[in-house]
Parts: sequence; structure tokens; C-alpha cells
Amino acid sequence: MDQLCIVTTGGTIDKIYFDDKSDYQIGEPQIGRILDELGVAFRYSVIPIIRKDSLHINAGDRELIRAAIAAQDAQHVLVTHGTDSMVETAKVLATIPNKTIVMTGALNPARFRGSDAEFNIGTAVGAVQSLPPGVYIAMNGRIWDPSKVRKNVDANRFEAI
Repeated sequence: MDQLCIVTTGGTIDKIYFDDKSDYQIGEPQIGRILDELGVAFRYSVIPIIRKDSLHINAGDRELIRAAIAAQDAQHVLVTHGTDSMVETAKVLATIPNKTIVMTGALNPARFRGSDAEFNIGTAVGAVQSLPPGVYIAMNGRIWDPSKVRKNVDANRFEAI
């Protein structure tokens, strides 16, 4: 992997809460800060596309994300995305040939102590370097085929379907 292209779209991973998990905004992408703090041994670039809760991502947004990724020279792409509609966006990204695209996010904001953000990002970085071209979801310590996974909202985790 020459350089990792990271595309950010918002979601919980980048949320900033102003009061008890009700009033929030999507802040600056956190992934660059996280990778810098971890001292990773690869080059990367971060391309912020949108800053939305994934429940508010629509077909036009998905096309914008798809076009931005397709336009990149990089063969390895990591996408941070909200978990509620990650699977839907992954299906749109599956139309991009010859790239390994791994989507990840967090069930708790990266700014929160005990967030799963760092673990999910680490899993995604390993996956994007080792998997063949295609689109994958890295959540909860597993790599998922987007056509065979769903988010279980009640259990707050991803599971096979």
C-alpha cells in the first residue's frame, strides 16, 4: 500500500455532543488525529466529503461519495461513515471496480473515553491492506460483506443476516 486514501462522511465517530447525547454536531474528522497519535508507519490523505449523521445521507450524497472515491488514484480506500446507513452506502460503492474499500465507523464518538473508534479504525486499516478489491465493512472486530450484514440497533452491533 503506497498511500491510504481516507474519505470521511461524518457519523457518530466525528460527533461532538453539547449535552447528554441529544444536542450534537458533526465535528472535524477524527481519523487523522487518531492515526497520528498512534504513530502509523504509512502515508495517508484525508478527504472530507460530507459531515452528516448517516440517517441523513441520501442518494445524492451516496453518489457524491462514490464519484469522489472513483476519482482517486489510490487503490486502497478507507471510508468513515455513520453506522445506521453504512450498508446502503457500501452497496453503492460496490459499483467501483479495482479498489479495495473498507468502511468503518463507531458506535460511540471518538472523543468519548472507551469509544470503539480506534479499534474499528485499526481493524479497517489491516483489512484494507490485506483484502482483494471489493467493498467491506469493518465493525465490532469483524470484516463483513455488506450484502450479508446488518446493524442490530437494539444490541448496538453488527450481525450476520
